Amino acid sequence: MSSLIDNINIAVKEAMRARDKNKLDALRLITAAIKQIEVDERVVVNDERMLVILTKMAKQRNESIHQFKLAGRTDLVDQEEFELAIINQYLPVQLTDDEITHIVEETLVTLDAKQVSDMGKVMAHLKPILQGRADMGKVSAMLKTKLM
Repeated sequence: MSSLIDNINIAVKEAMRARDKNKLDALRLITAAIKQIEVDERVVVNDERMLVILTKMAKQRNESIHQFKLAGRTDLVDQEEFELAIINQYLPVQLTDDEITHIVEETLVTLDAKQVSDMGKVMAHLKPILQGRADMGKVSAMLKTKLM
């Protein structure tokens, strides 16, 4: 099974061969983010960490799209949406709100969590399950309301 990084590197080579400058630029943003983490933290990025990087990049693009729409910059909106589409190709399929709710409720029962003070242990349990498949801020907010 090839890793996410291998898949991205293959896509970079294919974009070079196809002379697809826009796709190549978007993929190079991803590889630059990987290299930055590897250099800064002196680690080798694995698939689990790659999901964190891609999720962060997708979140940044979504925030930029919102800001550019408010500013009326459709040219920048188009660029950000294109980059987001490339990033999303390497993220797992996003879970629906119902699926997230079901997983959160199962976890609360499994861990016998009933108070807000249990939130840390529940989030620690949910993070590996939901990372890259759900907005963790949204999960945290949902969990907080269920524990209150």
